[in-house]
Amino acid sequence: MIDIAYAMGQGGADGQGGGGFGSFIPLILMFVIFYFLLIRPQQKKQKEHRLMVSNIKNGDQIITTGGIHGRVTSVSDSTLTIEVADRVRIKINRNNVSTLLQSSAQPAKIEKTDSDQK
Repeated sequence: MIDIAYAMGQGGADGQGGGGFGSFIPLILMFVIFYFLLIRPQQKKQKEHRLMVSNIKNGDQIITTGGIHGRVTSVSDSTLTIEVADRVRIKINRNNVSTLLQSSAQPAKIEKTDSDQK
């Protein structure tokens, strides 16, 4: 009777021999999903921020990461001097700029046509 119980326990080994590449497919799919949902958008956002920070010039309105609003008065390689009130200027690191509110470039004027005036 004991021999039959041991014999029945040995039969499950046939279905578990399929390792190899098939076991890595779920891991590869998880990495692909993480890449497209997390890694790629973060890299795109960092690239846009680097481009924005490198294009800051005098007269731009900015917001720092600390929430300070100001107008850029001086630009150097690694720092910006911003005016937060009349004759109140502070120096900040370029990377601490979070948002560019308004560029100093003047927008082009839109000419009104006869159909707009009616």
